[in-house]
Amino acid sequence: MAFELKSSAFAAGQPIPLKYTADGQNLSPPLEWSDPPAGTKGFALIVEDPDAPNGTFRHWGIFNIKAEQRQLPEGMDASERYGGYGTAINDFGEPGYGGPAPPKDHGIHHYHFRLAAVNVESLAPQRPVTAREVWLAAEGHLLGQAELIGTYSR
Repeated sequence: MAFELKSSAFAAGQPIPLKYTADGQNLSPPLEWSDPPAGTKGFALIVEDPDAPNGTFRHWGIFNIKAEQRQLPEGMDASERYGGYGTAINDFGEPGYGGPAPPKDHGIHHYHFRLAAVNVESLAPQRPVTAREVWLAAEGHLLGQAELIGTYSR
């Protein structure tokens, strides 16, 4: 099997339910993955909207997810330290998850949930780090990547 990222909340290419958006409860959706590449020592996750009017907008970044982990629960809160994960600053300027919030009447936006399998246990940033910086650090240690795309519009 291939390295794959899924959610019980929505299927690939389908709309993200309201409760996982800024218009709903703004909860992070549950995620699960399987079959990471051999040698994986950890994971990092980013959620990006490349359809944003001013270029790619990053909604979430977490890192230092343990290699044996295969899921993230619904509603992860930046104030909680799930398994020692690191939480990045999203493009809203806040730590943690910020759900889809595209401009009204801007059409369908595509939200890319990307999970990096990395060859290190810790990306170990020394200061508050942005979601973009997390992903750049992960790319330097990348063994494989799994992606799930959901949509949302207002």
